[in-house]
Amino acid sequence: MTTIHQVLARKWRPRCFEEVIGQIFVVQALRNALNQKYLHHAYLFTGPSGVGKTTFGRILVKCLNCENNGISDSPCHICNSCQEIDSGRSPDFLEVDAASRTKVEDLRELLDNVQYMPTKGRFKVYLIDEVHMLSGHSFNALLKTLEEPPSHVKFILATTNRYKLPITVLSRCLQFHLTLLLPKQITIHCQYILQKENIEFEKSALALLARAANGNMRDALSLLDQSIIYGNGKVLTNYVKDMLGIIDPSLLFDILESIAWEKGNDLLNYINRLAQQGIDFSNALAELLTLLHEIAVIQVVPDAKIKDNCARLHQLANLFHCEDIQLFYQIGLLGQRDLPYSPSPKMGFEMTLLRMFTFYPEVSITKIKNEFTKKTCNKV
Repeated sequence: MTTIHQVLARKWRPRCFEEVIGQIFVVQALRNALNQKYLHHAYLFTGPSGVGKTTFGRILVKCLNCENNGISDSPCHICNSCQEIDSGRSPDFLEVDAASRTKVEDLRELLDNVQYMPTKGRFKVYLIDEVHMLSGHSFNALLKTLEEPPSHVKFILATTNRYKLPITVLSRCLQFHLTLLLPKQITIHCQYILQKENIEFEKSALALLARAANGNMRDALSLLDQSIIYGNGKVLTNYVKDMLGIIDPSLLFDILESIAWEKGNDLLNYINRLAQQGIDFSNALAELLTLLHEIAVIQVVPDAKIKDNCARLHQLANLFHCEDIQLFYQIGLLGQRDLPYSPSPKMGFEMTLLRMFTFYPEVSITKIKNEFTKKTCNKV
């Protein structure tokens, strides 16, 4: 019988607090509350997508309803209650997507069952995901039950936008805010998963995936799945670069140098080379802004630790005045804003760079060229 592959984001979803990546303060607070039996009737998890809001909710349900260990921070994972919650079959745990059930009638139908005792477990738990999508009437219907629910009922709310929640809802919940994960945390976790899955990988490839995920673990694991398929069972740097459309950083250095030395023909040639590679010009502009940020940091703090292309970064930092880099950064931000409105992405990107070229002060050009020549001669 053929084994069906389960996506990594589902297969490696944390099942207990020990498996959660990051979110140290939230984990510690919940574990302390459970061990001290200091239980609240409504929990609110907020934060960006893919950082573990519903995962925390499911772990919390298991901690509350575990048959073997009772109310504790360590569910057993083997009792009927834990297994039913893991497989989504528990009659006492109802997970609702508020985005698809926004009407007040849907919520009232849900709340009508609150009065009934749990079928098997200790508590009946309602997890309402993306709760900010509920209508105003739905929130009004929820308020009274949320304030004084029966003792056997717990509410777990999750949202990516807490500012859309009425203050009356916020005040009735114990709130926990989840933050984006660090690239290092994502890299280490992906490395752990690939070692367990016996999949060949390169650490530099994982670093690229972690950076592309922008702190979102679910996105990181989805990208990891894609890279495994694209690399035919391996996660290699070259394949990941192609998959993500990562730009050769030397081209971006060349672009800035062509602006510094007033070489307009070279500037247009480098842009054409980017176009021939089929890159996403929105990503190219974002990478250019990142490069300008790194140059600005070096200009203010010369000893700052920048991992890649350190020599060329310092060279560019000497070529430009601090004010020029700040100006280029602002031009780049405006270009990023206007890019969707350009006749074509390439044209929008090109106009942004031509703007940098045009507004680069002539006085700076002459002065910096002289200074750069002197520094080069002194080093020789």
